[in-house]
Amino acid sequence: MRNRNLSFWLFLTPVLLGLVLVVIVPLLYGTVYSFTNWNGLTATKFLGLENYSKLLHDEEFINSLVFTVGFSVVTVILLNVLGLGLAILVTRKIKTNNFLRTVFFMPNLIGGLILGFIWQFIFISVFGDIGDALGIEALQGWLSTTNTGFWGLVILTCWQMAGYIMIIYIAYLQNIPKELIEAAKIDGASSFQRFRNITFPLVAPAFTVSMFLTLSASFKIYDQNLSLTGGGPFESTQMVAMEIVNTAFSANEMAYGQAKAVVFFVIVAAIALTQVYYNKKREVDM
Repeated sequence: MRNRNLSFWLFLTPVLLGLVLVVIVPLLYGTVYSFTNWNGLTATKFLGLENYSKLLHDEEFINSLVFTVGFSVVTVILLNVLGLGLAILVTRKIKTNNFLRTVFFMPNLIGGLILGFIWQFIFISVFGDIGDALGIEALQGWLSTTNTGFWGLVILTCWQMAGYIMIIYIAYLQNIPKELIEAAKIDGASSFQRFRNITFPLVAPAFTVSMFLTLSASFKIYDQNLSLTGGGPFESTQMVAMEIVNTAFSANEMAYGQAKAVVFFVIVAAIALTQVYYNKKREVDM
């Protein structure tokens, strides 16, 4: 960094300035306000750890955190399996691979709120009509229970992000030396053996990147949750981001909501950095 010239710092300054003003400064201010009785305009009293101690007995926050963790675990696994599977599919020598890449990636370009309303129509109207026509009760009343609301959010998120994760895996798959694959074929290795012993180890860095992105995105989902289920029924599908927003803006408990946000930030950062650490170690071992 010391050897960089002036032009490097001139180009980097706007990005650093935006990072400081939009991320770091609000984070520091929010952390300070979480120890007060801040109402969104002023803070007149220092409360210490009172806001944080309330979290231990806040069942709504704890329930939303448990729901979010379960959702994130399922979503991360499915997204990485789907992303890798799609990447392998579109890197085959088929004529439509470029078209398929475009089709798989397109849902990622649609906004979360719009996606939520689209899938809400599918789950309620389309599934309901199909269930009525075929007499399948399981397709009726989707999003009206906690279980179906959970899987509705999983389906929506996987449909939106699978194409994006696919692009990451494609970049690593295309960098695998063809000589290794050809040598394995000559030695009589099956497709599964080539994948297990060559492809999988060489795309290990992609797992690190993809797991970090999918973990952070799954934990922070708000707009899809808002438009698809709205947290219902009875707040049972309310994720942490929505619960924090409701606390701060609906209940008008700004300082308490900020305390929840700080705890949420620490949890997400700890989980994400831990998985990066262990995945990096696995890359070195390979």
